[in-house]
Amino acid sequence: MTQEVRYGVIGTGMMGIEHIESIAAIDGAMVTAISDPDATSRHMGQQASGISDEAVFVGHTELLASGLVDAVVLVSPNHTHAAILHDIIESGLHFLTEKPLCTTVEDALSVVEAAEGYAGVCWMGLEYRYKPPIARLIEEVSDGAVGEVKMVSIREHRFPFLPKVGSWNRFRRNTGGTLVEKCCHFFDLMNLMVGSKPVRVYASGAQDVNHLDEVHDGKIPDIIDNAFVIVDYANGARGLLDLCMFSEGSKNEQEISVVGSLAKVEAFVPENFIRFSYRDGTSGAEIPVRDERITYAGLHEGASFLEHLDFLDAIRRATPPKVTLEEGFLSVAIGVAAHRSIDEQRPVLMSELVE
Repeated sequence: MTQEVRYGVIGTGMMGIEHIESIAAIDGAMVTAISDPDATSRHMGQQASGISDEAVFVGHTELLASGLVDAVVLVSPNHTHAAILHDIIESGLHFLTEKPLCTTVEDALSVVEAAEGYAGVCWMGLEYRYKPPIARLIEEVSDGAVGEVKMVSIREHRFPFLPKVGSWNRFRRNTGGTLVEKCCHFFDLMNLMVGSKPVRVYASGAQDVNHLDEVHDGKIPDIIDNAFVIVDYANGARGLLDLCMFSEGSKNEQEISVVGSLAKVEAFVPENFIRFSYRDGTSGAEIPVRDERITYAGLHEGASFLEHLDFLDAIRRATPPKVTLEEGFLSVAIGVAAHRSIDEQRPVLMSELVE
């Protein structure tokens, strides 16, 4: 159960480096090849992984055919995911793909269908599940600590999108839109904790502050920077996302509240604690949450590292993924529905997008 697993990383920008360094911190795992069409990113990836020139590729197809890897991690720009994932599935290698699965419902569904019956491990990278306070929140909800879940409220107040190679993340056509690119994480968390089918989405949002003074190839960015999104579920529960990406001074980047028939539990990141409140009016103490397994924290409180521990374990044990492509598909579909709701100023039924 401790055989060494060789990884290839497709896309070695900022998040690709986080994956490389997470893998390097795990016994029995090593990055043996990388690919990226951008020379600067390739250099960064080579420096981070320490691999030889012969294992550095411009194109992902060369990496997949190299025989140098047992598994791949896809960390390329969102709009490239669909085509690359079909090539990865054709290769038969184990893979972990960063979020979002794809930028459109149609592309995401095509990937899910292509991977049906796949012999290798195909893992959806939704690492916010692995942030220690959020993981503890999920555990408490799953164990029934709040009773029957009625409401999930997620607030993310944070800084604007960071610069990326070629400014690809400044345009909705490349990202799928902010509510797909960024917020698929949060819709996934709602789905997981509510445990029911999303049926209707209402959203209000706009680009009010960020990137309006930027011009790339003659065009002003068109990604929204704030929104409220409500998701109704078949079991009567509902979720709320409160997103603001021009609130750099916030004490916590994420605050997540789950209210059930018995109690409420909240998670706070990066203060990294949870807190219970009860229907008799009392509140429990703040409970600090840490995961002693984390040896590389990176940019996400060790979530990418913990995600890789489970991915590696699934490869070694030939067990199903804990986070599936189907879950990634549904998180994208809710984001697409939310953007449609904003564009058309109406509630959107999930049946318009998903059978």
